[in-house]
Amino acid sequence: MNQPTLFELAGFGPDGWGHALLAGAWMTIFVAIAGYAVGACIGTLGAWGKIAGNRFARATADAYTTVLRGIPDLLVIYLFYFGGSAVVTAIGKMFGAEGFLGFPGFLAGSLAVGVTSGAQFTEVLRGGFKAVHPGEIEAAVACGMPRWLRLRRIIAPLTLRHALPGLGNVWQVVLKESALVSITGVAELLRQAQVGAGSTGLPFDFYLIAGVIYLMISTLSSLIIQRAERHLSRGVRKR
Repeated sequence: MNQPTLFELAGFGPDGWGHALLAGAWMTIFVAIAGYAVGACIGTLGAWGKIAGNRFARATADAYTTVLRGIPDLLVIYLFYFGGSAVVTAIGKMFGAEGFLGFPGFLAGSLAVGVTSGAQFTEVLRGGFKAVHPGEIEAAVACGMPRWLRLRRIIAPLTLRHALPGLGNVWQVVLKESALVSITGVAELLRQAQVGAGSTGLPFDFYLIAGVIYLMISTLSSLIIQRAERHLSRGVRKR
């Protein structure tokens, strides 16, 4: 029997794995979006801690970025998955449950990716804030703007404008890190490619297809980020 071609494997025919790969691609995007959202929240707090005058907040933010940037991302996922499972199992025993209770892989992976990306978010947002010209903030103060209004209308938009290229890079990193979540059993793109490779004995074909899909998602993301950069740069004088 002839082996299916690469296009047949990626298709939706009788020998195709198109449905499974497409579902895996969507799961990859969902994991990346969830991790990115968690990282944005943590990174915003971390950036605030680094630029705040509070010594404790600054020391905490420094410790967070140092530790998370020094630990492999895969190890963080393991810690969240097995640590979360241990906690869930202990809670289950308190209510009479028996045996091992696993922590949801999607939740563990999303949290782990978010915590690791949060360290990068922290530095990118801190750099974006530092790039805001002090005179623009001083002008807002001179106009009598309250602190929260300055934050909403001056500081936050300008910080986002300066940080957006870096935030785009963080998204691309998060997108690639989502592949590590496959170790928790989440049926994302790489996991589906592994299943297909094991079922057909054609690992190169499936990993090549997965690579092409990742590249398509990454390219589309880059186009969206570039458009967002142009939108935020409207009315800005080029130097």
